[in-house]
Amino acid sequence: MNVAIVGASGAVGQEFLRVLESTAFPVDELRLFGSARSAGRFYDFAGRRVQVRELTSKPDDFAGIDFAFVSAGAGVSRDYADVITSGGAIMIDNSSAFRMDADVPLVVPEVNGEDALTAPRGIIANPNCTTIQMVVALKPIADISPIRRVHVSTYQAASGAGASGMEELEAQTRQLVGGEVPTVDKFAWQLAFNLIPHIDTFTDNGYTREEMKMHFETKKIMHAPELEVSATCVRVPVMRAHSEAIWVETEEPVGVDAARKAFAEADGVVLVDNPAAKSYPMPLDCAGLDPVFVGRVRADLANPRGLTFWTVSDQIRKGAALNAVQIAQYIISRRR
Repeated sequence: MNVAIVGASGAVGQEFLRVLESTAFPVDELRLFGSARSAGRFYDFAGRRVQVRELTSKPDDFAGIDFAFVSAGAGVSRDYADVITSGGAIMIDNSSAFRMDADVPLVVPEVNGEDALTAPRGIIANPNCTTIQMVVALKPIADISPIRRVHVSTYQAASGAGASGMEELEAQTRQLVGGEVPTVDKFAWQLAFNLIPHIDTFTDNGYTREEMKMHFETKKIMHAPELEVSATCVRVPVMRAHSEAIWVETEEPVGVDAARKAFAEADGVVLVDNPAAKSYPMPLDCAGLDPVFVGRVRADLANPRGLTFWTVSDQIRKGAALNAVQIAQYIISRRR
């Protein structure tokens, strides 16, 4: 396969390189693209040195490319989609540019992989990181009984705001420990030793765009327009890996034992749930790993058809780069 990465110097772009190499993805030729500022840099991949090219509107840059992994922001994705796909490449886009377009599949392979096989515009959208993590955990429950309603509170790491978010959290921590006034630039408020219930911009209904992404994307991925989803998204002073507290209401009651068994057997899920041994998923343990980790599985005391559980997943891997690569792997496997 001939592969391109657009946004190669960013946090997700760098993770694409690591995931492609660690999964032994069949890369014959690799082309890296970035802004004028990052053009000229070299990165190591599978024993070779690859130079970053400046992204331009020349269709020849993507001639012969099979898969283009794009993580350079919604504006870049919209501006260059026609160029990227002009030679027949499948563009797997990590931005929000096309997620809700009716003719662009929004895919999490463990949940709706078949959708990736029909992409009339040559574009497949990678969902928002918080949505990916949640729907992987919802799928085994939905397979037992359809889900009516989901409430979720997210606890999102600084890395969700990119490399600059991690750098700011680290700098603020050093400054505060040293008795200095922390520098606040990337986030709305000081993040170190704090929580910020505000991710992305607010909409007219009082929810943020991040929260509304979870609302709409979950319905599309799970082919469930009737499913109701309400989210509160919070930025927390964790370097990497998002956490989510999830409440679900199903059409028929799902017992805790049945839910644990479903999680334990589900693709992409690892069950870590032994309260007696203080065993449950935490970002400290899950950062850099591939699965969605699930624990604290219990009945919802406020709803006889309810379950509640806790999930943690590395949003740069499963929430971004890994999911995109798995989409490509799914397509390849179905072509054989």
